[in-house]
This record gives sequence, structure tokens and C-alpha cells, in this order.
Amino acid sequence: MKTSILFLLLAAAFCVNAQDKKANNIDNSNIALQGFSPVSYLDLGIAQRGLKQFKSEHEKVIYYFTSEDQKRKFDANPAKYLPQYGGYCAFGVYAGAKFRPDPNKFIVEDGKYFLYLYNLELDAQQLWLAENDHKGLVKKANSNWSNLKGTYN
Repeated sequence: MKTSILFLLLAAAFCVNAQDKKANNIDNSNIALQGFSPVSYLDLGIAQRGLKQFKSEHEKVIYYFTSEDQKRKFDANPAKYLPQYGGYCAFGVYAGAKFRPDPNKFIVEDGKYFLYLYNLELDAQQLWLAENDHKGLVKKANSNWSNLKGTYN
């Protein structure tokens, strides 16, 4: 009986953790944004790698910050600083897929920040900007995200 209960508890913990990885672009240590600060994106409009000594956990996801002040801002209002689409590439979500973005490729618009895939073959940020329809792209991406956030990439 005790073994069965232990198994059920472990299975439940695994399911909760698996769900987090579906909706959030995190590494195996549950670190979001590849260690970049969500406050730097939104408040400063720059990509800055956070430091381990300034970290917070929100809904089992770990975020790093550049200073204690940034950490306090995040802790006071985490929802404000969460990345769109769980930190996946906004253009990918618009197109119906989840891709890991380059943390240096982002856009801040309407009090939110959007991350984009960038590699030798594709600059998703430029594709997004070339459409010249931010609100339309966001509307479609939001619609797609309602289905994608429950899937593995």
C-alpha cells in the first residue's frame, strides 16, 4: 500500500513538472529565458544575463535578474514580467509551432516582450517586423498559443 501511494505521488510530481515544460521554455534546471532578466527586457529594453544571486521562482520556473532591485520588481508583480508564449519564439507560435528563441532577439510592444528565433537560416524577428501587423500577428499567435501551450515542442 505504501509503495502504491509513493508511486502515485511521484507520478503526480512528474506530471506537474512535465506540464511546466510544455508551457514554458525552460532548461532542465527550470531556468527561464536562458538566464536573461525579464525585467531588463521590459523595463530597460535590453537583453541582460541575470546573476545566480538574484533569482526568484514563480510557478516552479526560475528567473534570474541583474540586481536585487530587479528581483524586487519581479516579485511584486511577476505576471507583468513573464515572457509572451512561455518564452518561445513569437513568430513560431504565430506559425503554429514552438521554437527556442535567441535571447538577444526580442521586441517590446504594448507593455510586453516577445522573443524570436535567430540562426543562420532564419531571423524570425525580421519576418515578424516585415509583416508590419503586430496586432494581427499577436492575435493569431494568442489563438495558436491556447493549443500549443499544452504540447511538447
